[in-house]
Amino acid sequence: MEIDSGTTTWMMVSMALVMFMVVGLALFYAGMDRAKDALNMLMMNFFSLGLVSVVWVVVAYSLAFGGDGSGFIGNFDYLGLKDVSNDVAAGAGVSQLLDMGFQMTFAVITPALIAGAVADRIKFNAWMWFIGLWVIFVYSPVARWVWGGWLEERGALDFAGGTVVHINAGIAALALVLVLGRRKGWPEHPMPPHSLPLTLLGAGILWFGWFGFNAGSAYAADGIAVQALINTHLAAAAAMLGWLFVEKLRTGHPTTLGAASGVVAGLVAITPCAGFVGGMAPLIIGFIAGGVCMFAVSVKFKLGYDDSLDVVGVHFVGGVIGTLLLGFFADSAINEGVTDPGVFMDGGGWSLLGEQALAAGVTIVFAFTVTAIIALVLNAVMPGGIRVPEDDEEVGLDLTQHSETAYALDRV
Repeated sequence: MEIDSGTTTWMMVSMALVMFMVVGLALFYAGMDRAKDALNMLMMNFFSLGLVSVVWVVVAYSLAFGGDGSGFIGNFDYLGLKDVSNDVAAGAGVSQLLDMGFQMTFAVITPALIAGAVADRIKFNAWMWFIGLWVIFVYSPVARWVWGGWLEERGALDFAGGTVVHINAGIAALALVLVLGRRKGWPEHPMPPHSLPLTLLGAGILWFGWFGFNAGSAYAADGIAVQALINTHLAAAAAMLGWLFVEKLRTGHPTTLGAASGVVAGLVAITPCAGFVGGMAPLIIGFIAGGVCMFAVSVKFKLGYDDSLDVVGVHFVGGVIGTLLLGFFADSAINEGVTDPGVFMDGGGWSLLGEQALAAGVTIVFAFTVTAIIALVLNAVMPGGIRVPEDDEEVGLDLTQHSETAYALDRV
């Protein structure tokens, strides 16, 4: 296949949009965090752009996509971008170098998602080591299995990262918070967001950037990309309504935080489905995700795990919802790549749902186990462990980890 200039232009724009999502995620999380830790949260996300990009081109890209696609992990064919050319097509009308770059932005944002779960208590140097190791030992194998490896060969579908990104990061977040433990004072003392306007701004940037995330995964400026773009918007809109509807019934008040969280839940849920469904499906998927994720964020209080900014409730649960609902709504009339339509579609059956459940289950078990091992090893070998001392937690991570503050109002 020859490299196509139109497809290349669209994919370059999509790569930039996904990179911009990291900025949106940083603002979304920072607004939900406490003021004394806001700069640390911004830094945890921003740092991922630097470290993961380097790790990706040095080794992780080769581990994810090197070799013939079979096996547990790739090889070192592309180590340090060896033989990755801008002149060779990647089978989708774009060069292999651009394909590598687009996939790099996915690798960057996935561990950044985990940051929200461990807010206020992880040492920054521990975070540096964690995300570097996690991309190599967790993200790369899962990306390989789902996008070109054995799970895809079995028939599992994941258009833009329901398993690779959201289930993967969400269950890893749970493993990491279980190793870290609760924040000091949680849940006895309320820890509300310090800047909801910042969170809404971040949610808006995420909504905008997600068009590149999902529609870009069509690897063409074609009808499937258009379908993915429209599905992305509709699912986010419906999920906002679903979250607010359930929130109003449960608490009596639809909140701005609920609106922002609902949008993200819908974007997460439609990610695996974006280019495979049509009609009313994105509205149904989004509304279900919004309502269910609204319930899911309260589970942490019952089970006692401190997921600071609801990564498990939104990304893990939303990713599972989207991955499984694809088994009901995948439509071969929308995308000829759907060879086994969903339960509710003409000619559909239960086999795709089974493959979706298998892909989700394998990702959950693998990512949770390996993440826990990475966290436990780091906790054992790093002086004082991976958690900040209680006094530092009390003062705030902005000052204790970075010797800076997000707000210097007392000096104005």
